[in-house]
Amino acid sequence: MRRRLRAWILVGAGLIAAGSGPAYGADAPSAGPAAGTVQYTVQDLGTLGGTRSRATAIAGSTVVGSSSTAGDAAEHAFAYDMRRRSMTDLGTLGYSSRATDVEGDHVVGQSDLSADGPTHGFAYSLRTRRLVDIGTLGGSSTRITGLNGDTVVGTSSLSGDVVTHAFAYSLRTRIMTDLGSLAGPSGVSTAAAVSGAIVVGSSSLPDAPAATTHGFAYDLGTRTMTDLGTLGGNSSTANDISGSTVVGGSRTAGNGLAGYAYDLRTGVRTDLGSRFLTGQLISGSTVVGGDGLLASSFDLTTHKSAVIGSGRGVTEVRQISGSVMVGDNFAPNSFAFVARSDNGDFAYLPSLGGLNSGAAQVNGLGIVAGSAALPAADPANSNGPFHAAVWVPHTVARGAKPRA
Repeated sequence: MRRRLRAWILVGAGLIAAGSGPAYGADAPSAGPAAGTVQYTVQDLGTLGGTRSRATAIAGSTVVGSSSTAGDAAEHAFAYDMRRRSMTDLGTLGYSSRATDVEGDHVVGQSDLSADGPTHGFAYSLRTRRLVDIGTLGGSSTRITGLNGDTVVGTSSLSGDVVTHAFAYSLRTRIMTDLGSLAGPSGVSTAAAVSGAIVVGSSSLPDAPAATTHGFAYDLGTRTMTDLGTLGGNSSTANDISGSTVVGGSRTAGNGLAGYAYDLRTGVRTDLGSRFLTGQLISGSTVVGGDGLLASSFDLTTHKSAVIGSGRGVTEVRQISGSVMVGDNFAPNSFAFVARSDNGDFAYLPSLGGLNSGAAQVNGLGIVAGSAALPAADPANSNGPFHAAVWVPHTVARGAKPRA
């Protein structure tokens, strides 16, 4: 499953100032889906012995994330088998670990080598139960941002830890490839996502400030990096890819900001406008993104756009798979939701007894993974500890009383 960068990619590229955009409270959700539609039952996945856990990804019957261990002594990556209802501690490379994605038998994530030490990416085989350090490009640290098939992508520091480059790591050959940058060996690049043989991300440019970046697409087959250009301005990013279509954000000719979609086969660039400034994701012909407040969808076939959800608070889509979107409606309270781009359906997901929750990913069966708060021991608080959770869909007949 392709894993996308959660952070607003435009902020990292200097396209939007950090902390910009409105922030205000969202009340507790007051409505769910009507009877006769899909409803969701929440299941607590538990912990590795500690008080808290969170799920970050799901594929098939496997949910991955991180959990505190007994006595809350450490944080370890876990894999939860929904068929056996069992949670496996994946261990660490030294100190702590966090799983970020899963596909087939492979789990990937990051592990701190020591309490104050660097972080390395890891790959864990659910079949052999082996944890492998994927290493670096010569520096001290790596950060994983994508997984597709047997290809892991991310960013690693080079020798001396002054420069970082995007990389692709093969789970089959255990070889890490330096993808370089548009500015040559001394330039800086980051990888955001991978689909098939194409890696996308952002890179510095020759003879330009480091903060001035262009989105790129790197072909692992031909080992070539393509500059994706801009919407007329001086900077752009690439945040996600589906098929041959890359999405990201760009400065415009008037120094404004807009989202874009770029078809690598035809060279056609679509200006998505100012409603798609941040968090651009794509699945098939549907793009989602936000303006710092509301999230919207855009159909590249019909060029129709729609606001996602109620328009209250801040809406952030974490993943889109087909026509299904999951994410959070928050600021300051966070409520997990599932929505559809094809019919506009939007539903808040039930909690584990506390007030707040967050959705991370959805699998092919429509099961959503994330985390939700338990009831608070102190009635003055809204939430107890957060636990990893899944929300399982089921259909409620019209006239029937929905399950809690």
